[in-house]
Amino acid sequence: MAGLGARSVLVTGANRGIGLETVRQLLSKADSPQWVFACSREPDGERGQELKKLVSKHRNLVMVKLDATSSASIKDAAACVEKHLKGSGLNLLINNAGIYQDVTLDLVDEEEMMSEYRTNVVGPLLVSRGFLPLLRKAAQGSSEKGLSCRKAAIINITSTLGCIELVPLTYAKPAVPYRCSKVALNMLTKCQSVEYKEDGILFTMIHPGWVKTEMGGQQADLTVAESAQGILDVLSKLSKEHNGAFLSWKGDKMPW
Repeated sequence: MAGLGARSVLVTGANRGIGLETVRQLLSKADSPQWVFACSREPDGERGQELKKLVSKHRNLVMVKLDATSSASIKDAAACVEKHLKGSGLNLLINNAGIYQDVTLDLVDEEEMMSEYRTNVVGPLLVSRGFLPLLRKAAQGSSEKGLSCRKAAIINITSTLGCIELVPLTYAKPAVPYRCSKVALNMLTKCQSVEYKEDGILFTMIHPGWVKTEMGGQQADLTVAESAQGILDVLSKLSKEHNGAFLSWKGDKMPW
């Protein structure tokens, strides 16, 4: 796996699944970041135990309480991260936190639609905006040319279920709220890639594959280790040509 070269990385939804495995693999790398910030809504809860074990073994890992749907929580989390960075800025933010409900068109209700939209779209918007000053600082202080995860980048974890062209092929799982939220997340990422390009910040959306997690189920194709390794490998190769791109965990271009 190629090295990321990022001094600091923040991962949301890091208490389980792909987020937890991404943190674990970042820490195991020979060129592990100086700081890895693992965020979750309840770091002291039962699901935070695996992260706590990692914290006891890695001095560069910091658990951060962050509710992606709460502006106050995001503000507090950004202040915590800034304190550790001591003026150097944040290189890489991975918006991984999300929820999934496999609900059909006939049964979906208003709250299910709004719940997924709040977490899967508004959440990444608020988190990205809350940490934007730290990303800008990293970009301004970098000697890197162009755009990259070594300089400053925000990665939004999306899904093939957000591919409008592929709906006829993937509709075995209707998951209407999830699908709609991921389409909106893709549009958000594209808008961010245009808005903040001149700030030197890269924005890319990545489909992690169908993964054996609580969300994906055990019948899925990939293990969390395979998905996380693929994602990190793709991140290490991103450049300005990938700004606003929709990629798979293998680095393949995804249809819209």
